[in-house]
Amino acid sequence: MAQCLAPSVQWQMRLTKNAMEPSCMSSKMFNSFSLKPSKKGAIKTATKFRICASASGTINRMEDLLNLDVTPYTDKIIAEYIWIGGSGTDVRSKSRTLSKPVEHPSELPKWNYDGSSTGQAPGEDSEVILYPQAIFKDPFRGGNNILVICDAYTPQGEPIPTNKRAKAAEIFSDPKVVQQVPWFGIEQEYTLLQPNVKWPLGWPVGGYPGPQGPYYCGAGADKSFGRDISDAHYKACLYAGINISGTNGEVMPGQWEFQVGPSVGIEAGDHIWCARYLLERITEQAGVVLTLDPKPIEGDWNGAGCHTNYSTKAMREDGGFEVIKKAILNLSLRHTEHISAYGEGNERRLTGKHETASINQFSWGVANRGCSIRVGRDTEKAGKGYLEDRRPASNMDPYTVTGLLAETTILWEPTLEAEALAAQKLALNV
Repeated sequence: MAQCLAPSVQWQMRLTKNAMEPSCMSSKMFNSFSLKPSKKGAIKTATKFRICASASGTINRMEDLLNLDVTPYTDKIIAEYIWIGGSGTDVRSKSRTLSKPVEHPSELPKWNYDGSSTGQAPGEDSEVILYPQAIFKDPFRGGNNILVICDAYTPQGEPIPTNKRAKAAEIFSDPKVVQQVPWFGIEQEYTLLQPNVKWPLGWPVGGYPGPQGPYYCGAGADKSFGRDISDAHYKACLYAGINISGTNGEVMPGQWEFQVGPSVGIEAGDHIWCARYLLERITEQAGVVLTLDPKPIEGDWNGAGCHTNYSTKAMREDGGFEVIKKAILNLSLRHTEHISAYGEGNERRLTGKHETASINQFSWGVANRGCSIRVGRDTEKAGKGYLEDRRPASNMDPYTVTGLLAETTILWEPTLEAEALAAQKLALNV
């Protein structure tokens, strides 16, 4: 990496005999995050953690414990329960021991946490209940250990305000939606920041790199900052069972993107939230700060979005382009509702510049990245396919966005008059 960073406790490099300060983070350091199967006789865990050694060269025994495989000694496993915190964008988690491996969320017990410490409940009635909803393999602990995506409820069984999954699950269980088998492909952009100064990775502190242009999908120490984090995250997602489909460096230096999908229905939100959790843990170990701010740096720099590709069964079949155009009409008529739910601070990003449309005006186009909704050339040529909603911010809630897209395009019906006016305004012949 071009930047010299002080590593975290988890990933401090081994010190040489007379070293007094931690060394710069190197590619070797990130390469210790390996998901390759261990050789015969080696400890069978997903990760080899590096712990700081003492100046005398004595290896800290914590490393051995972190990599300890307990499978030969017990049937018990560790389940990491994960939920969304009070801000609606932060992830929280805690661990519990289970008596044996499990395969389905229905086998898992409900749990609770102190909602007054996460901004989700008052102190005098602080108990919030976690309902297990999806299981993923744990790339940090390996073995049969698992990550559990949960949503949160009151003791009376009502979803708390930050639980957006419950509403989305209701939409995706509607027979009309089930029949359409909605597919989602979500492009999650994020920015890596240097610790303490909160300035993008690879940027001179208090200064700026060269203008945008060479960084998108670029290679080289002066163009790519944080590739090892992106690659470690990629492998961790594959290990966990997340349907990650790709990754790339973004237009602004220090900014990256990963894609998840195609995913069906509620699965899209579960996979994005688990992928975000993994990314938080990996950047934690690397001593780098992750932000999903939609416009982390003001000025002539790209923001960070979460473009959402979407299709229904009818869109994917012959004649689907007409269905796509009808969906675009519906989306135009509910533009305000969608924008209000597409992420905090999105007005700083959707300015009509830097590959965005204006937040105040709905638009669509073929192969136009300056529109609210983009349709690909392949879709136009084939007469069927998908649309891309380019409005969601990087900090959007995937349950909200995917649920809204399905609701607006499948369940919601505008009046004929409103539809006709919208078609005229958008030059859509439906």
